[in-house]
Amino acid sequence: MQLKALTTLALILFVIPFTFGQANARNYTVKGSIVDEQTGQPLEFATVSFFNATNDLVAGGITEIDGKYSISVPEGVYTVQYDYISYKTVRKENVLVNKTTELPPVRMALDAASLDEVVVTAETTEVVVRLDKKIYNIGKDLTTSGATVSDALNNVPSVTVDVDGAINLRGNGNVQILINGRPSALAGFGNTDALRQLPAETIERVEVITSPSARYDAEGSAGIINIVLKKDKNLGFNGSIISNVGFPWGASLTGNINYRQKKFNIFNTTSVRYQESPGNGFFRNDFDIDGIENPTVIEDRDIDRIRRGITTNLGITYNLTDRSTITASGFYRTGNDDDRTGNFTDEFDASNTLAEQTERIENENEIGDSYQVALNYTNNFDDNGHNLAVDLQYDKRTEEASNFIEERAAFPDPETLPAEDITTDESRDNYLIQADYVLPIGENAQFEAGYRGQFRETVTDFQVLEEVGTSGVFERNGNLSNVFTFQQDVNAIYSQYGNKFGKFSFLLGLRYESTRQQGAVTEIDPTVGDDFDVDFDETFDGLFPTVNLIYELGESENITFGYNRRINRPRGFFVNPFPSRSSEANIFQGNPGLNPAFASAFDLGYLKRWEKLTLTSSVYYQYETDAFQFIRENTGDVTPNGVPVVRTIPINLATNERFGAEAGVLYNPTKWLRLNGSFNFFRFVTEGEFNGTDFSADNTSWFARFSSKVTLPAKIDWQTNAFYRGPREDAQTRNKGILSIDLAFAKDLFNDNATLGFNVRDLFNSRKRISETNTPTFTQESEFQWRERQFTMSFTYRFNQQKRRQQRGRQGGGDDDFEFQGRP
Repeated sequence: MQLKALTTLALILFVIPFTFGQANARNYTVKGSIVDEQTGQPLEFATVSFFNATNDLVAGGITEIDGKYSISVPEGVYTVQYDYISYKTVRKENVLVNKTTELPPVRMALDAASLDEVVVTAETTEVVVRLDKKIYNIGKDLTTSGATVSDALNNVPSVTVDVDGAINLRGNGNVQILINGRPSALAGFGNTDALRQLPAETIERVEVITSPSARYDAEGSAGIINIVLKKDKNLGFNGSIISNVGFPWGASLTGNINYRQKKFNIFNTTSVRYQESPGNGFFRNDFDIDGIENPTVIEDRDIDRIRRGITTNLGITYNLTDRSTITASGFYRTGNDDDRTGNFTDEFDASNTLAEQTERIENENEIGDSYQVALNYTNNFDDNGHNLAVDLQYDKRTEEASNFIEERAAFPDPETLPAEDITTDESRDNYLIQADYVLPIGENAQFEAGYRGQFRETVTDFQVLEEVGTSGVFERNGNLSNVFTFQQDVNAIYSQYGNKFGKFSFLLGLRYESTRQQGAVTEIDPTVGDDFDVDFDETFDGLFPTVNLIYELGESENITFGYNRRINRPRGFFVNPFPSRSSEANIFQGNPGLNPAFASAFDLGYLKRWEKLTLTSSVYYQYETDAFQFIRENTGDVTPNGVPVVRTIPINLATNERFGAEAGVLYNPTKWLRLNGSFNFFRFVTEGEFNGTDFSADNTSWFARFSSKVTLPAKIDWQTNAFYRGPREDAQTRNKGILSIDLAFAKDLFNDNATLGFNVRDLFNSRKRISETNTPTFTQESEFQWRERQFTMSFTYRFNQQKRRQQRGRQGGGDDDFEFQGRP
């Protein structure tokens, strides 16, 4: 019975929301509702199927959040079938449809015999394929217990997170991160460090949008990753408490609470977190420059990090009428972090004899606060999808960082060197206003239009105080101290039209965006701007067309095609012209002359689903102009010890072409074994030069991931995740491959109301970036590890929230429906 229910569910979702009537038959609206037999609670996402006398599926639909459905059905006599995961199927025979009809409420009972099979379906990370995105319902991923959002993203196909926390989509780092469909301080406005502070338990699903439709912001040439946070839809009071403790020492406590009644829903997630994250680094620079006394410099870095934070999200949705709702939500995160970086430098002369040895200790304290308030109004004019939605959002993020750098010479003459006292105060403000209008046209067509305005300002106050000798007296360095203000305003309008003809569906859109970027530096020595024009004010206008097509080869097989044009805007730290101070000899410096990059992308996908196996695959191509490239160069400056200063800087290179193919498999051969894996192969060709140096490159690389979940005796779940990123290189740098393995175990307790788990992230402590850089004047070997191997024990307790029904709804192995509606 359960298999039949799942098959019917997949078939129904495949034709929603644009089903066709029979030829020459008049259609009527059939309404009704479905509730739980014992509790009377409405069942959302239950399926309703209309079969004719020859048992052919003629029409179908799913219930809304209130358990009600409204379906257009051709005139005739039908058998109506009601299906819902873990519930017994209900069938009504000889239902006559010859006018607008409201059927009696249907009460469905739990099917106890099917519960074990439901566990297999509900706990497997699955993929939902739509015209413009793939949706990954995280499911019960054991390895994310006690983890962060950044860790959870590293388990999503097509996505990789490197050791620095940078997020890549199909090997491309030009990706936009959204929270609940919008830019947010929660995602750091492009600084992915913020995602290392959010607990993974807050995630409901991850949407990977490689061919965004026109309703989405055009930012991110690789595409969009949208992180949707949890908001329970069950009636009554329910939730969960999750506690974690780990080594290196860390602990967290997260509570998810939801209270829903017919008129309103209140939801809250609060997390308290403490984490120690030791890391390390190694750099070896060999110089080939006349007059350099110490041609070899070796740096060893030991990094100790302590992260403390409180995160809370509170919201309420209120039903103003039967057709309109208003949602108000607020998010707040505060953190107090301590970092201690020891930088130990050995300098060797031409005969490879140790000439100098120094120790540089940097103690950093960073206090940061982020908050977000948002208001959404939605009005559904009818039951056919005609609606208007308006969003207002304000985000603010403040950071106060103080760095005290002490340095001493250890060899040949021990002495204490002048210290530095550095403070960085940063404030980021973001305003967002958005309106989206959806108008269905007939049975299968839909028109959309909208506006989005986003206005962002970042002010960075950077002050460097240098000690006079070793006197304890500090003076301001006017060449480095500054206040940098960066503003980015984006105004956009869009429209798109979609339709479906038989097995063919399309969605065509056009978006216009106007971007204004302004940068200004104050409180700076006027001689500093020799290398850059530190003040700038530029406007970039662009049209961004999108084309998304889908052709249904069968009930569980389709082909998709997507084309879109994207923009990659420089982030704030990309254009900040003042160098980092964590190392004297290896620095990062922004480039105020950096312009946006524009890319055109094509994607051809194929999906096939069997009873126990789902295959997703695609081939893609992207052509980007003014592509960003990070280069390393000798600045010509030297440290007080005479060591050349090497600078990493972003530039606009001429072009970048990317070719790639990817495939993902979800396989559930038995109820005790679940497997999934993905493989992504890509090649990129870069052409361009900078300062007379040719930075053209042709590189091929790949990455793969595999996950298995096995149910052992005593109902103990064992999950293993393996990830490998192949070697890759550009014109200057070659990075070696990285292998990482995570391991986890879980056992349900107290009648499945609680779960005890244990996991190990980076089992072999191998998640390290090892690279080699070659330039005309120096070579560099480096190794960097952001976080060492970590062990975590977790305990989860659920109240009024049965584990096997946590992710009920669209769990029938994934749906590939053609869907225009739904907001980004």
